[in-house]
Amino acid sequence: MRRSRGWRRAAGAAVPLACVLLATGCSSSKSGGDDLQVVANPVAATAPLSPAPAVPAAGTVLSLSAANVGTGVTSMATDQANRVLAVAGGDKVLLYRLDDVNAAPVQIAVGGPVEQLSAGNGAVLAGIPARGEIARIALPGGAVTTVAVPGQPAEAVAEGTRTLVAVRDRKAIDVLDGGKVAKSVTGGLYSADEIVRTPDGTVVLDRLRTAVFSVDLDGGTIGEGLRAGEGATNAASDSYGRVLVTDTRGGALLAFSTSPLLLRQLYPVPGGIYAIAYDAKRDLAWVTLTERNEVVGFDVRGGEPVEKYRFPSVRQPNSISVDERTSRVFVGSGTGEGIQVIQP
Repeated sequence: MRRSRGWRRAAGAAVPLACVLLATGCSSSKSGGDDLQVVANPVAATAPLSPAPAVPAAGTVLSLSAANVGTGVTSMATDQANRVLAVAGGDKVLLYRLDDVNAAPVQIAVGGPVEQLSAGNGAVLAGIPARGEIARIALPGGAVTTVAVPGQPAEAVAEGTRTLVAVRDRKAIDVLDGGKVAKSVTGGLYSADEIVRTPDGTVVLDRLRTAVFSVDLDGGTIGEGLRAGEGATNAASDSYGRVLVTDTRGGALLAFSTSPLLLRQLYPVPGGIYAIAYDAKRDLAWVTLTERNEVVGFDVRGGEPVEKYRFPSVRQPNSISVDERTSRVFVGSGTGEGIQVIQP
């Protein structure tokens, strides 16, 4: 596994000292308030609305009209082993063949609106908060099984023989083993929205606190936490054991090491940065800019991100995924205007 000590300071980019937060919180005030609780009633950041595209989207666009996926794409994931692109929209998951994306996808009904997808261990996992369920879609065939999870399971991630589930309203990471909740890890969270696995440990993204927290799965505790900008929305791991986070309100790409949990870089990215995907083969972090209808690829191998690609996107590019074998980038329109396929 390749490692670096983290990005250096970017030219013109301020890198603030972050407050390391234990599960009980930290404060610089005499009153003992929580520095991460910036308002009385925190509101999670969301994707900024996109204007009408000024130029055509780069590459090709696959129509969603025949798929009937509600108002648009909500999440995407690629499975390299089975060569599948999974696309969620409404109460359906579409399975495209990566080696022939123009072929009609397999349409899988999952009984409720999907929030986030992940792929691994021969399946796609779909979080369905409204139904309190995780759907497991076996690959490549598409057979569906569901597991009930109390509360609002936003995302599920395979971890060996176990499944980790971020349960937003219960502010917990549930550990499923054998289709049942074997353990529930809580402490210090306002919401559990996204799980990121790295070789150095597990991190949970809390959108309400706009923070990332380390998770001790074996010990069953939420560990130290750090502020993640002004309004963190999405995250991905890279090849260096770091967690990359999009700070949508602050307009920045953040990088955290996980052992220890430290903010290594804050790199300004204006334009409504939102979705993120990582190409481990080429060390490219791909992000979407919803205010500009753009997709940008950053090389993250060096001391600071270097922009390598910038393309016009479909309207409201709320989702993104990468095929590492071919380097193709897939972008989902949140307004139903298709799935963009870009060959950098």
